[in-house]
Amino acid sequence: METLLLPFSPRYIVLTVCAVVTALLIGIGIFDHNVKVWEILLIPIVIFGALTVLGIRDLLQKNHAVLRNYPISAHIRFLLEEIRPEIRQYFFESEKDGMPFSRDTRALVYQRAKMQLDKRPFGTQEDVYREGYEWMHHSVAPKAHGGAEFRVTVGGPDCTKPYSASVFNISAMSFGALSPNSVRALNTGARKGGFAHDTGEGGVSPYHRENGGDLIWEIGSGYFGCRNRDGSFNPEEFARVAADDQIKMVELKISQGAKPGHGGVLPAAKVSEEISRIRGVAMGEDCISPATHGAFSTPLQMMAFIGEMRRLSGGKPAGFKMCIGHPWEFLAICKAMLETGIYPDFIVVDGNEGGTGAAPLEFMDHLGMPMREGVSFVHNALIGINARDRIKIGAAGKIATAFDMARAMAIGADWCNSARGFMFALGCIQSLSCHTDRCPTGVSTQDPIRARALVVPLKTERVYMYHHATLHALSELLAAAGLDHPKQLRPIHFSKRTSSTEVMSFAKLYPTLRPGELIEGTQDPRFRDAWAMARADSFQPVG
Repeated sequence: METLLLPFSPRYIVLTVCAVVTALLIGIGIFDHNVKVWEILLIPIVIFGALTVLGIRDLLQKNHAVLRNYPISAHIRFLLEEIRPEIRQYFFESEKDGMPFSRDTRALVYQRAKMQLDKRPFGTQEDVYREGYEWMHHSVAPKAHGGAEFRVTVGGPDCTKPYSASVFNISAMSFGALSPNSVRALNTGARKGGFAHDTGEGGVSPYHRENGGDLIWEIGSGYFGCRNRDGSFNPEEFARVAADDQIKMVELKISQGAKPGHGGVLPAAKVSEEISRIRGVAMGEDCISPATHGAFSTPLQMMAFIGEMRRLSGGKPAGFKMCIGHPWEFLAICKAMLETGIYPDFIVVDGNEGGTGAAPLEFMDHLGMPMREGVSFVHNALIGINARDRIKIGAAGKIATAFDMARAMAIGADWCNSARGFMFALGCIQSLSCHTDRCPTGVSTQDPIRARALVVPLKTERVYMYHHATLHALSELLAAAGLDHPKQLRPIHFSKRTSSTEVMSFAKLYPTLRPGELIEGTQDPRFRDAWAMARADSFQPVG
């Protein structure tokens, strides 16, 4: 009896109704010979018949248990799951709790990019008494707001072509991840605003070159754009490309915040003729970006390679980008600097909160040091080996506002890079579909129809205005604090609430080493053991 009633149970009733209605409609059509009746019934028969076929398919398929138990009706679950991010973003997300970037932050970037009113009414929506709340101190003697376009000179004693960089630049994003129109708009905006555009490890594309904006050429483990057929580094090709006046600095990518220690593969099917030409890879073969470099394997060899990059580029600033992992590995690099006398001109510290690259969840959420701790660690390590004056530090990782910049620079950064901030300026709506090639705004796709939606002249202005307005806001923050330039920012200018009743200065949260303290022998627990474990001839720890 129970089996006979199963078709009428809540699980199967939808399929049963569709089948019965289909049969009834067909029966009416058969017994009523009026042609007009068939014309009326045809569409309902097709609809209910199709649903019946779908339900039978659901019963027979083996991939989804929920469809076998709830034929037809379970598809509603998949539909709701598909639109869940949009429903949450548009109807349930508050101004402050959206992730990775809150609605408030995204709106701020949009408003500044469009030069709309970016002020907020009726007081802060932040809970200023919650644990983790941070603020910047103001002065009773504020400076006059000068509106300066702040710059920093990158290039140590061994660099013959130092670069005057803006303190706010476009972080590394490759053509291939971004659409051609995105690259065009970013680079043209960079040219107009006088700031730099990092190419990402995918090589220097024609779209980077079209409009002449300053470039930072990033070289990853795949050596795209300067590789031999076997994937090894080609110094002659590197020298040829790096000689271009548009390229202002060369950057060796050791790791990135979104997926440190993780390589990547672009399947052969996706290696178009254009990507093959730009990256220097063969058509019909997988485009592999290994997890580790083949040109060097020790800290000493790494310093020699960076020195060679500077020489081959004609004396341009050469440095590297990394997300800090094992502390002793970066300190091993520091020891290699001391031993070889070869120093990078800059180091870009990428935090694990960085995210334009799609990555496994475990890598995104739990691998690598966050940007602020990473910047503080690198800043202090360089002070500890008496190299801070000759090496500039860039910070990257969820930077979108002037406060984000000021905070990072107080901890030790000389300049800041932003990737997703500039993506918002291009029109990104945080749909979280970057890895699907179905970006709804044409920012991160290779679909020419979708990319066409991004109008380059309009987005160029928005990239430029976002940069300009953010630096204007930074200058206002500095003036309120009684400062003239972001290089004057120190940890003492910021505080953080560590509980509902306790507050700590950044000076205590991020204490600074003495110059030369690592060389002399430090007792600081953040560095003592890791320094003892570090060795210049290997990334492996001593012992």
